[in-house]
Amino acid sequence: MLKSILFVIAAVFISGCVEKNPETLTVLAGSELKDIEPLLGDIERKTGVKLLMNYSGTLDGAEKLIAGEPTDLAWFSHGKYIALVQGDKNRILAQEKIMLSPIVLGVKGSAAKAWGWTDNPNLTWRDIAAKAASGELRYAMADPTSSNSGFTALVGVATALSGSSDALSVKDVNQAQLGGFFNGQQLSAGSSGWLVDAYVKEQARLNGIINYESVLMALNRDKRVEDSLVLIYPKEGIITADYPLMLINGQKREVYNKLVAYLISPEFQQKMMEQTLRRPVIPQVKLSAEFASPLLVELAFPNDLSAIDKLLFAYQDKHRRSSHAFFVLDVSGSMAGARMQSLQTALKNLTGQDQTLSGRFSRFRSRETLTFIPFDNQVYPSQTFTINDPSSQSADMQAVRHYIDLLQPRGQTGIYQALQVAYRMALEARHKEPDRFYSIMLMSDGENNSGLSEDGFAQYIAALPPQDRGIKTFTLLFGEASQEGMKQLAEITGGQLFDGRESLSQAFKTIRGYQ
Repeated sequence: MLKSILFVIAAVFISGCVEKNPETLTVLAGSELKDIEPLLGDIERKTGVKLLMNYSGTLDGAEKLIAGEPTDLAWFSHGKYIALVQGDKNRILAQEKIMLSPIVLGVKGSAAKAWGWTDNPNLTWRDIAAKAASGELRYAMADPTSSNSGFTALVGVATALSGSSDALSVKDVNQAQLGGFFNGQQLSAGSSGWLVDAYVKEQARLNGIINYESVLMALNRDKRVEDSLVLIYPKEGIITADYPLMLINGQKREVYNKLVAYLISPEFQQKMMEQTLRRPVIPQVKLSAEFASPLLVELAFPNDLSAIDKLLFAYQDKHRRSSHAFFVLDVSGSMAGARMQSLQTALKNLTGQDQTLSGRFSRFRSRETLTFIPFDNQVYPSQTFTINDPSSQSADMQAVRHYIDLLQPRGQTGIYQALQVAYRMALEARHKEPDRFYSIMLMSDGENNSGLSEDGFAQYIAALPPQDRGIKTFTLLFGEASQEGMKQLAEITGGQLFDGRESLSQAFKTIRGYQ
């Protein structure tokens, strides 16, 4: 493959620039590749290929490819998991590594110095797990079922803690040490980019973050960071994202070869390293002195899909800090008919009824507490469930589905008074059980026309003491709801807006990575 690509490099550079009418290729890409966008213009000028990026999470992207979603290329941080789940469908026709970035732990400089971790070549993942188990290491990490960085981190840590030099298998998973390691996870997110912003806002209570090396290096350039991170490369090794560009549409092979030829050229590799802080894949480009470790010890990626599935489910149901999610649900009159049916279907899918790849890992988790708060122009009595058995036909899941079926549309829309009630309930729950993850999800199809105003809710949040803030509200845009209003509402609490207008069920699954 590489030889055929090298043959076209000369043609690319002899021409210098290309046709006025570029050929367009669609790319299903990981969301972390948004930082490549400033280079897309150079790519188009040099190759005559215009890339249309369509971003997706790890499991969502794999699911779309397996389902046969039309795309010319796929570009994720890893191709190994997609190769495993595709089975005999052979959607990946060719692939070429484009750049490198290991998943590493960044620790505040003050903590690294106190623990003797600075310039320590003998530091191991077991040492890190012990610090996390003791409560001293408090870190942020993206959810492995939603984010490539979180997924890779989970696989890498589990492989290192297994003590085996071979690829991870089901029997190798060290559940006890994994539990200790994830005791230190204090912040979760559905994407590596959002995780960084949340870390910056909450850096006073955290002293570490797991992410791509490139992301952590960029974070150290951020003037908002009060204590620069020391990047930790444990002795056993790490797993490196190699960002393979994968050919999906066989009819585009020739233009794919031309594109890859430029992407692995010294010119692009140099620009890519300087602008995205990822490592080059060719020896002709010298690694910048900004990179702390020129040589990486690489852990083997699992070749057993059942081992990965077991690992993901164990994280969700055993090792991850348990959560309490509050669902604030609009049942106003405008939700009658198809909208209410869509809401009920989306919620019931989370009880194990969605057996797609992403659906299996977004269902309600073992040990999770759920509180549903329906509202219209008044707030109705809440209902709380605790999931002990997350299997689809368990009594716990059936009870949740029965409650969801009883939701009925009624009056007007009082968003902020319902949200205030939810926030008060969440605070009360957090005071009783402070070790859980707490979040609020608000779904509404209209604008507030009853009760408390947006300013009133903002004043309520601003008046809270610092220790009572930080419960994030994730808003879900639906129907005629105001995009700007829902965005501002999420930002008041440090949350995020999600768009459910195209698929409410997909939006609910995406939000699960943040809960």
